[in-house]
Amino acid sequence: MVLFLLLGLLVLIAFPLWLWALIDCATKESDQGNTKIVWVLIILFANLPGALAYLLVRRPQRLTEAPGN
Repeated sequence: MVLFLLLGLLVLIAFPLWLWALIDCATKESDQGNTKIVWVLIILFANLPGALAYLLVRRPQRLTEAPGN
């Protein structure tokens, strides 16, 4: 019973995080080169680890590369 509750809690946290990373990458990543498609594929196929990798590695890098900064 506790295992199902923990698994449900993990899904409730992981799915929105995964969806946020996927939407952020698909809408804000540069179309230049293959960066966008590679990150979308990583997020899609690696699920939570891919989303975490994008949010922790690429997103901060992209924000510092923005022309307004």
